Amino acid sequence: MSSFAEFNASVIAEFRANAGRVGGPFEGSELILLTTTGARSGKPHTVPLGFVRGDGSQLLVVASAAGADRHPAWYHNLLALPLVQVETGTQEYEAVAVPAQGALREELFARVVREEPGYGEYQERTARVLPVVALQRTHEVDSGEPGIAGKLLDVHGWLRAQLALVREEAARGGAAPAALTLQLRQHCLAFCHTLEFHHRSEDAGMFPYLERQHPGMGEFFRRIAAEHEVIAGLKEELVRALDGPGAGLSERVERLSRELEAHLDHEEDQLLPVLRALEG
Repeated sequence: MSSFAEFNASVIAEFRANAGRVGGPFEGSELILLTTTGARSGKPHTVPLGFVRGDGSQLLVVASAAGADRHPAWYHNLLALPLVQVETGTQEYEAVAVPAQGALREELFARVVREEPGYGEYQERTARVLPVVALQRTHEVDSGEPGIAGKLLDVHGWLRAQLALVREEAARGGAAPAALTLQLRQHCLAFCHTLEFHHRSEDAGMFPYLERQHPGMGEFFRRIAAEHEVIAGLKEELVRALDGPGAGLSERVERLSRELEAHLDHEEDQLLPVLRALEG
């Protein structure tokens, strides 16, 4: 382990042992721990970071790397997988990481520098533009229903909320490729990764477990798994639409997101009565 990695590990350990308080060079500073997923390794990667409070519950972090000429690894990770974990010392929650662009980036960076002038010094050391990343807390949708059925509704509610954000951003951007913001991309990727993980968990975990408990329902669960293949195709089509923005983008996103919502509705229509009966 490098000396820098050892230093980070010691800060992380102290942070977790003391409810977010650390000494040494960070004495008196507010830090968070940001955990991303390795873009290549797929493994969790945790770093201590300074932050500035943004609007609402949003936190702002800067991919400064102390003014180095390359973006830090955690920034590349969140571009590949926007869902991150944030630890404040008293809370731990999931967020969607959205780098700011254009005039918004300039505005947010100026706010950061007013509060933490050191970031301005880091910017002077490098020709690269230091990314400012907004950590937008994901608000879990609580269906209020207990058991496996409730968990399904909670996840589907979160997925619908992400689709609504994707539609909103696509409509705001219009047909111009330059208007395809990172906000749209990051929320779309967050939706896609969560949907994939959710269905993989169902197909590999929940469905085989329930089938073992109720062998006569094997065909039913295979039909649901086949539905997942259809949804996966729609998800990939949505990603391709974002990769090739232009005229009609908003309409394509609207159509695909509505189709995905319809499949979520269909899955609930089929699966919820069965889950409720099995748990009842």
